[in-house]
Amino acid sequence: MSSQFNAGQNRAQAQATTEQWVDSAKDTASRAHDKAHDALGHSQGQAQQSKEENATFLQQTAESAANIAQGAIDGVKNTLGMGEQHKK
Repeated sequence: MSSQFNAGQNRAQAQATTEQWVDSAKDTASRAHDKAHDALGHSQGQAQQSKEENATFLQQTAESAANIAQGAIDGVKNTLGMGEQHKK
């Protein structure tokens, strides 16, 4: 009976050790998942911020180009005597 008892005890210890390893692996996987999720959220936030900054920059650039073009048109009109300065 002693050998059966030892075999049972060894099996119980092996099972407990296996369960500890499985639990440890689950915890490690869970922490890795959480870190990946946090990194993804951070990356998405940065991408949204960059998108908004780029949209603002493009809008400002378009407005500036429109103002420059309008200034050029007004300059040509004034040179040709068709501008507001000559209509009065």
